[in-house]
This record gives sequence, C-alpha cells and structure tokens, in this order.
Amino acid sequence: MDLLDTRRAISDFLFIRDEPRPVDLAFVAASPTVSSLYPALDLYETGRTPKILISGNGQAINGQSEWSVYKELALDKGVKKADLLIEPRAKNTLENFVFGAQLIAETGTGWRDLRTIALCAKPFHMRRVLMTARRHFPESIEFVVLPSSDPNDLNAETWWRSEHGRKRVLEELGRISTYGLRGDIGDY
Repeated sequence: MDLLDTRRAISDFLFIRDEPRPVDLAFVAASPTVSSLYPALDLYETGRTPKILISGNGQAINGQSEWSVYKELALDKGVKKADLLIEPRAKNTLENFVFGAQLIAETGTGWRDLRTIALCAKPFHMRRVLMTARRHFPESIEFVVLPSSDPNDLNAETWWRSEHGRKRVLEELGRISTYGLRGDIGDY
C-alpha cells in the first residue's frame, strides 16, 4: 500500500456521510466552532426533523460553553425552544452519548417514538460519533450520518496537506483505538 492508498483508506474510514433525509431527531455533538450544528439546522428548516438535541460542555472559540453558543444560534435561526433538547454536561464524545441517552430517556416519550437519528458533527469525527452512538443508543435506532460541509472544517480530500490536518486525523484514529479498547464503541 502506497501513501496515496493509505490516505484514501484513512479518508474512507473516517470521513463518512449519508444523504440527508427525514429523521425523528437530529443529535449534534458540539465542538468549539458551530459548523456541526448546520446539518441539524438544515433538517429542521426543511421540515425533516422535529427536534434537535445539542450535547457538549466544552469551550467554544468565544469562551462560552459549546451548548450555549449552539443553542443561541439555533434559536436565532428560528428553532423553537420547545424543539431543542440541551445536554450541558458532556466533555467528550463518550459523554455526549451517555448523557444524551439519559436525556432522551427522561424527556417526553423517551426512546419509544425514535426510529431514526441524524448524527451531526465535524467530518473527521463522524466514524467515532457513529460507533459511539451504536454502543450507547438502542440497537433499534437507524442512524443518518451528516457531518458539516463547512469549508473551514477538515475534509477527506485535503486533511493530509497541513500539519494541523494530519495531526487531528491521526489523533482521531488513536481515539477510536482508545474507545475500542475500553469497550466504548460499537461496530463500525
């Protein structure tokens, strides 16, 4: 396997994407910049999801908590407060799904009426997001993988061109290994 094949294999593994379609819930794994919210907003604005769950208590680039920045943007874009679920404790991907699952179970109809969930996050992060969701959400849930398409996010075609991109992608592969060794992820 040459370098080109290796880059392609890494890109094919990490940078996964489905076509947008109607879902019962859009689940957003927050990050310091808000682009992970955009696919969920698109689903909501086009009537393809009735609810958005935002999870993440890291620090956004403006110094506020991620969830509060995402919530403010969602409300500014017309999402009704009643259509937002906020999970404000998660500090990492595992906690996004552990705490998110608890929140879903405790609100409204819980898991009973959920069949499909869109997973929204950064493009290079989607494989771990999907694998973590498969481990911590009910087996009956069908996932639709919708990463952001913001040009400022790392993408499958160019991540390897910068030291920052190579570092982030290789760290992500390491995190998948760590999660796998701890039993925190499901099948890919």
